[in-house]
Amino acid sequence: MDYHVLLYYCYTPIENPEQFRDEHHRLCLRLNLRGRIIVASEGLNGTVSGTVADCAEYMRLVKEDPRFAALEFKIEPAVAHTFQKLHVRVKPEIVHVGLPHIKPYERTGVHLSPQEFRDLKDQDDVVVLDVRSDYEHELGRFKNAVTLDIENFREFPEKVAELEQYKGKKILTYCTGGIKCEKASAFLLEQGFEDVYQLHGGIIKYGLEAGGQDFDGKCYVFDGRVAVDVNSVNPTIISHCHYCGTLSDRMVNCANPHCNAHVPLCEACGQQLDGACSTTCQEHPDKRPYDGTGNYPKISNHYRPEQGLLSYRAPVR
Repeated sequence: MDYHVLLYYCYTPIENPEQFRDEHHRLCLRLNLRGRIIVASEGLNGTVSGTVADCAEYMRLVKEDPRFAALEFKIEPAVAHTFQKLHVRVKPEIVHVGLPHIKPYERTGVHLSPQEFRDLKDQDDVVVLDVRSDYEHELGRFKNAVTLDIENFREFPEKVAELEQYKGKKILTYCTGGIKCEKASAFLLEQGFEDVYQLHGGIIKYGLEAGGQDFDGKCYVFDGRVAVDVNSVNPTIISHCHYCGTLSDRMVNCANPHCNAHVPLCEACGQQLDGACSTTCQEHPDKRPYDGTGNYPKISNHYRPEQGLLSYRAPVR
C-alpha cells in the first residue's frame, strides 16, 4: 500500500499553541497531509494520512522537537488518503473531557505494553475498563470489559461514581489510541483509585503488536475507514444490525444529517433504507445520497487545504 495513516498524541506543555498551530499547519501543507490535528497548551493530538514517504518525513520532523521526542506513532497501511481535508485547530484540551487541570505528563496511570496488558487482563483482581462512547464499545470491546453508558467522553467524570465497587482492584483502562486513558486514569487516581493502569497505544497498538487477542468485534476509528479489524487471533462479531438485528460489524452514519447516528447496519438494510437508520430518517427531505459506504465527509465549498491557515487570523468585520 502506498499510503499510511498515523495516529498519535503527546501530552506536553506548549507555551504558544496559536503560533505552534500555524507552524504545524504549514508543515502539513508542505507534506500534503490530510487529517485532523488538535493543538492545546497541554499537548498535541492528531490522525493524518499521506504517502509513505511524506508520513515518514512528518514523523522525523515532529520527533526532532524535544517536546515530542517520546511521542509514539501508530502506523497503519492504506490504499489512499483516509481524510478529505486538513484541519489544524487550537482547543482548550487535546481530547475534550472538561478536566483541563489534570496534566497527564505530571501524573497518570501506569502504562502497559500490549503484551503486559494481555497477560494481566484476565487475572482475578483486575477490572478492564473501556472509557469510550457507547457506539464505539457496542461495535467492539475486550472480552468481559466494563463499559460505561456515555455518548461522549466528556460524560466520563460523572460516571466514575459507578466504579466505586472496583476500588480494591487493579483498573486497566483502554481506548482507541491511548489518549483518553491518559486523562481517565489520571482522574481515577485523583478520585482515590490506587491501582490504575492504561493500555499504552490503545486498541490500535494492541492489534498491531499483540494480534488483537480477545478483542471482540471491530474498532471504530475517526476517519474514512469508520471501522477496522483488530483481532487476527480469535476474531468474532458482537454487534447487531440496528434495524433487523442480525449480526453485523458494518458501521455507518445515518444518512439523515439531523440524526447522523453511528450504528451498525447490514448491507441489506443499508440498501433497503438507503443509508438511513430508520424509515423516518429515510423519508427526511434532507437525507444525504447513499453511496453504499455510510460515510459522509463534511461538505465545504471551494475547500483549499491552506484556507484554514489563511483565514485563521482573519479580522472580524
